[in-house]
Amino acid sequence: MAQVSLKKLVKSYGAVQVVQGIDLDVADGEFIALVGPSGCGKSTTLRMIAGLESISDGAVEIGGTVVNDLPPRDRNISMVFQSYALYPHMTVRENMGFSLKIAKQPQSEIDRQVNEASAILGLEALMDRRPAQLSGGQRQRVAMGRAIVRHPEVFLFDEPLSNLDAKLRTQMRTEIKKLHAKVQSTVIYVTHDQVEAMTLADRIVIMRDGHIEQVGTPDEVFKRPASRFVAGFIGSPPMNIEEATIRDGQMVFRNGDSLPLPAQFAGAVTESQKVVFGLRPDDIFPSGHGLSSGGAGMIHEAELPVSITEPLGNETLVFVEFAGREWVSRMLNPHALRPGERIAMSFDFSQAHLFSAETGKSLARPVKD
Repeated sequence: MAQVSLKKLVKSYGAVQVVQGIDLDVADGEFIALVGPSGCGKSTTLRMIAGLESISDGAVEIGGTVVNDLPPRDRNISMVFQSYALYPHMTVRENMGFSLKIAKQPQSEIDRQVNEASAILGLEALMDRRPAQLSGGQRQRVAMGRAIVRHPEVFLFDEPLSNLDAKLRTQMRTEIKKLHAKVQSTVIYVTHDQVEAMTLADRIVIMRDGHIEQVGTPDEVFKRPASRFVAGFIGSPPMNIEEATIRDGQMVFRNGDSLPLPAQFAGAVTESQKVVFGLRPDDIFPSGHGLSSGGAGMIHEAELPVSITEPLGNETLVFVEFAGREWVSRMLNPHALRPGERIAMSFDFSQAHLFSAETGKSLARPVKD
């Protein structure tokens, strides 16, 4: 296992910087997820750590050693790709042991390590099959087994579940979490799927346009987003966000609707300042049909018209018209609602977020118990 440090890491293609001087320290044995929209630089960052992309500026350190000029094979890392990258003419056993064979390990040692990895991943019954005879989830487990046998200091995962269906993705998330608990190696995991990042990682690195927006635990980035971008990116469904102007203690939205300024932000804003108000669906409650937090900041709004509902079994997402757009809330104890029906909504202002309309940065970060 090893610590990984990125020091002012830059990747440029001509005049275009796709990674813009990022700094990041990954602790020994930590599971870090790099997450962000397509084109944010997360996969390029991973490939620079792996040695598959040259570094334009800055440094990558693994275990305290700068590895900028080392080839991938000398970095003591293993990478699991989205495409599995298995040799189709080899059996599972041969695929898993191939890197050890190239390294001229004794056959007895190859067999020992391959058997050990197959037991960890539950592949014992598949060892004589070829990739074409395996399901997508089984192929990905073989790819992970091939990485395990090398006993690397760092595991790198590049969107490994993107090719799997929803059920298999859920199963493989569990497999990866179990794997990390067993091998305790440092893991850097790239994904565009926030659910993967939230369920797997010790800390999440949220990237945007080649730079880091926020680093924190899943709880921190969800409850205390550092910017409007993070607030809108993390959470499903995403946070309700709307621009407003501060006037006489009110947040006045662009269509003229208004809400009182939450008390915790009274000293953070000035008269006529443009802000962005945010509230998660979990903190908006259809009155009588949800379990409110009962926080001190709860206020009750007038009845609002329902535009659409999305039943999800044990809950229903309720979209209502407010401030010139649709706001979404979660309704527990669900029952049918008709479009156009009016329903009283409660807003838990103790959990509200406020961002600068100019910079997008958080004006305060309330802590939710």
